[in-house]
Amino acid sequence: MGREKVARFRAWTYWARPVPGFGDPAARLLVVGLAPAAHGGNRTGRMFTGDESGNWLYAALHRARFASQPVARERDDGLRLSDAFITAVVRCAPPANRPAPPEIATCRRWLLGELALLPRLRVAVALGKVAHDGFLAAERARGAPLPRPLPRFAHGAEHRLASGLVLLSSYHPSQQNTFTGKLTRPMLDAVFARARALVTA
Repeated sequence: MGREKVARFRAWTYWARPVPGFGDPAARLLVVGLAPAAHGGNRTGRMFTGDESGNWLYAALHRARFASQPVARERDDGLRLSDAFITAVVRCAPPANRPAPPEIATCRRWLLGELALLPRLRVAVALGKVAHDGFLAAERARGAPLPRPLPRFAHGAEHRLASGLVLLSSYHPSQQNTFTGKLTRPMLDAVFARARALVTA
């Protein structure tokens, strides 16, 4: 995925490898996305960095006091997360931004590894249905009991899991959602304001 560049990034040497999670190892908030964007995380090597989805996400995290700055341009831009860790269910940019189930299953071990290294987690925010379902699959894979029926995805939904984690769901801040108004800044802010309230309760 590093060979197909858009004109504005032609001079970049794309990361073009699996993108690791990023953030505070003592985080109480986990943000779970879909996958690195072809010309965002796949280019810069950091989740949600260098694209419009990231601009929306980090601005919301900054307003909720989880991020040191509201923009994320490149890995060395000085951005720091406080009490938050960002990851995704898929680690490489998938074709047409649509990961296949086998790819999600293959990448799950990386999400499980990160979850094992984040013992203070209290809240997970899933950005989109794929992230919502992928996070629940990871919880099942690490032996956490899940309710039946499984928590359903809906923007603003809140589910308290038997593990003690609270799962919040949000529409993904993709351009498809933000340009059409399906997701607005106040809607995204409300999710992270709730996350802030839960981690500090």
